[in-house]
Amino acid sequence: MSSQRRDSDVGKDGLAVIVVGVDGGDRALHAAAWASGLARRERALLVLVYVEALTSPAYWSPIGMATAAEAAGALVAELRETATSYLDPVGVRWELVHYRGDPAHGLEAVAEARRADCIVVGRGGGVARALVNDARRPVVVVP
Repeated sequence: MSSQRRDSDVGKDGLAVIVVGVDGGDRALHAAAWASGLARRERALLVLVYVEALTSPAYWSPIGMATAAEAAGALVAELRETATSYLDPVGVRWELVHYRGDPAHGLEAVAEARRADCIVVGRGGGVARALVNDARRPVVVVP
């Protein structure tokens, strides 16, 4: 563990930025609900991150890639609509990021770019395990 502190850590009390992984599934929905409550209480920025995994066989051909990209775009639009309807009325500041690549790496990359205080993910699968083992900030795994 490094003893170096980030500038954002000095004199800071509470959370300023929370990253949460979203993919439209139930586990991600539970994680997003938990993270949004935390963001509301802490008055933190909630960064919803959808990582489009490019390892699917759909990306192995130009036609499959176009179809997969179109589906991902539709999911991002749906996630934005859902976030607007749930988060705006309760006053949670939020943004939605669409990242392409490995999910665990993508969540950490967005968290690093936004100087996030923590990453929140749903339980299950390799993403939570990879983040718990390799992330540079606290990871909350929501059941």
